[in-house]
This record gives sequence, C-alpha cells and structure tokens, in this order.
Amino acid sequence: MSESTKTIVLIHGLWMTPLSWENWTQRFESKGYKVVAPAWPGLEGDIDEIRKNPDRLANLDIDTIVASYEKVIKGLDEQPIIMGHSFGGLFTQILLDRGYGAAGVALCSAPVKGILILPFSTLRVSAPALSNPFNYNKAAALTIDQFHYAFGNNLSEEESKKVYDRYAVPGPDHVLFQAGLANFNPHAPTAVDFHNDKRAPLLLIAGTHDHISPASVVKANYNLYKKGNGVTDYKEFEGKSHYILGETGWEEVADYALDWATSHATAPKAAVMA
Repeated sequence: MSESTKTIVLIHGLWMTPLSWENWTQRFESKGYKVVAPAWPGLEGDIDEIRKNPDRLANLDIDTIVASYEKVIKGLDEQPIIMGHSFGGLFTQILLDRGYGAAGVALCSAPVKGILILPFSTLRVSAPALSNPFNYNKAAALTIDQFHYAFGNNLSEEESKKVYDRYAVPGPDHVLFQAGLANFNPHAPTAVDFHNDKRAPLLLIAGTHDHISPASVVKANYNLYKKGNGVTDYKEFEGKSHYILGETGWEEVADYALDWATSHATAPKAAVMA
C-alpha cells in the first residue's frame, strides 16, 4: 500500500450529482481523507437550476465527462483512490485503464463494451430514452415512478420520493446511447483494455436487488477482466439496490470499499500525472 494515498475522487452516476455522495464524503473525511467529488460538466451548482435548464446537458458525451475527471486528477498532488457509482463506475474503469488512480472501486457500474446480454430490468430503465432516436441529443429526468423502480425499489414510495426530491436531476441521453450501442461501435468510448496489467487494482461491487446494473451485469464485467492479469476483485452485497450509496447499511459498503482500496492501492506503472 502507498502510505501517501490520502485522496479519494468520487464520480457520480447518471441522473445524479455529487450530492449523492454526501454520506460517503462525510465518512471518509472523518477518517482523515481528502475527498474530491466533481460534477459532470454542466451538472455543477444548484440542483433546482439544473432541473430548470436540462438543455445545457443535451450534447454531453462520455469522452467529455472522462476528460473532465482526467483534468481533476492531473491537478492533484498524488494518485487518488477513484470510486464511481453507476456510470461513474464505468468512468472509473476507463480512468484506471488510462493509467490514473492508485486503486479503483466501481459500484453498480454501467456496462463496459463487451457485455453482450442485458437483463430486462436494465432495458426497462433505459428504454424510455433509447426507444426514440430523437432523444440522442436530449437530456431528461426519470419520473418519480421510474426512479422508484430504478433506484428506490428497496424503499417505500414515500421514502423513494424523498430521495428523488433531494438527488434526482435530468441526465444526458447521449451517454445512454453510447453505452447501449457500444458493441456495434469499433471506437466505442466505453471500451477498456482487459489485458492492461499496468492499471491500478480494481474492485467491482454489485447489489443483488439492483435493477439498473444487476449483479449478473457486474459479474459479467468482472469476468471480462479474467483475460488479463491485473488485480481485479468482485464483491456482492445481498439485498442492496442501485441506491447503494444511501440506503440502510450504506456504511458497511463504504467501509468495505475504502478498506479494499487502501489495502490494494499502489501507484500504477503507467501513471499519467501532470
């Protein structure tokens, strides 16, 4: 372990902002870590303003989002632990593949290129956007009912509504199309090199009640890394949904992620630091 690794970069997912990490940020800071949780471009600032003006997200794509996190990491004094949730988990894998990070944790990750079969629950969440090609350059929020199915399925409707009111924002449909069509695109931005043995260690975390990124998808993601010799682990949390960052028992997940990352952290051989 690198004793100097005291910085954590948190990457939020689609339909969320960095506020979704608020519990984890407080917990990690209380343990003496510096926590950096930037927003995707266009998702900075007040949530109400984002909700009123979703058009500023309409053309946001994966390359632009990942580049923004590359810039943040290059400005740090050390290689950080990178943790990402949902699409943030996908971006974590891309960043590690590019030589960033001392260790990475991808929670309930959106699928990388190479995962061929998506379950019905995943398709149900993404279908409203992907069913209409005119949504390619639009940004939209989940409805309260869609959010309850996607994120709040472990919660009552009332509890899910409270989470929705605090965290949910419109998201760029463009990134859904990029992920959904990745296997038909030879230059897909969701591709990673599963043979890259120089990347930092990676932990993939799944929840058995997740509707957006079911455990079967995360396990398939993990199995792709068996093609290489890089350090990759898989952890499945029984009963956890896609709202793994905030539902009851989130502390256990946060502590496991941090303990694993700190015990495996090592500066990758091909680190890219400015």
